[in-house]
Amino acid sequence: MTFSGDRRPTDPEPSPATSDLEEAVSVFVQHRKRLFGIAYRVLGSAAEAEDVVQEVWLRWQRTDRSVVISPVAFLSSTTTRLAINVAQSARVRRETYIGPWLPEPVDTSSDPELGAQRAEALELAMLLVLERLSPTERAAYVLREAFDYAYPEIAAILRLSLVNVRKIVSRARKHLSEEQRGSVDTAEHRRLLDVFVAAARTGDVASLEALLTPDTVSLSDGNGMRGCARIPVRGRSRVAKMVTYTKLWRDAEPRFVDANGSTGVLISRADEPVAFLTVAASPAGIHQLMWVFSPSKIDAFLASRTRSARPHHVSDDCI
Repeated sequence: MTFSGDRRPTDPEPSPATSDLEEAVSVFVQHRKRLFGIAYRVLGSAAEAEDVVQEVWLRWQRTDRSVVISPVAFLSSTTTRLAINVAQSARVRRETYIGPWLPEPVDTSSDPELGAQRAEALELAMLLVLERLSPTERAAYVLREAFDYAYPEIAAILRLSLVNVRKIVSRARKHLSEEQRGSVDTAEHRRLLDVFVAAARTGDVASLEALLTPDTVSLSDGNGMRGCARIPVRGRSRVAKMVTYTKLWRDAEPRFVDANGSTGVLISRADEPVAFLTVAASPAGIHQLMWVFSPSKIDAFLASRTRSARPHHVSDDCI
């Protein structure tokens, strides 16, 4: 009696090395979204997160997996520690960044939570606030709040005492709660953004001012690009006048996109994306505008839209 899965006598027996590597690939692919989700939240950069995940794959491929008790623990620990190291060096690099620095937006239409159990610490405004924490604090908060890791697991990953980890997470929560305002639901966020774009395109300053809070701030990430504000623009009146800048909307084609678990606007000209916009809003109105003009960050967003379950990180070249 034969079954559909039986090998024929002429089929070559898979070598132990081949079977082991196939198993390694299978395990890595199973957890890859979670690994990217951790790295992205710690770094605020899709490109840097991809580099971290690539390095994790290389280390997983080279390690003696026969002694690994828990593959997901090994992969999560390696990802977190690498992301912390990259975040520490990135902080130094960003000191020379020209103008406001914003996290890279990522497309979340096909993977709304980037492998997380919930979309905590994913919105652009929240990622920006997380930047004010140390890399270790950020990692501890992300592991606990976005991925629901137990405190002992976080302590093992960060190689810290359980008491210290509890204090770090508590301190991070307190700091973030002081920075965050009440938010609106997804539908209201989309509505506010829709009305904002329509008013900005038509130069309707009065309607814009009605949407904005008195202390509204507009942040533009262009790293010194010409025509891009190099300092935050503050105040309802100033922001409303700035966003009606004719050149910004001339021949522009705004399109709503799913970004970071919320709605963003990709602005194109002649089918070429030139800017990304999203907002942070509370029941009182829009209080923060986040503009991404940096070509590399827009390219990263476009690349994130085609990220698949088995990306180039586990390619034949790697294997």
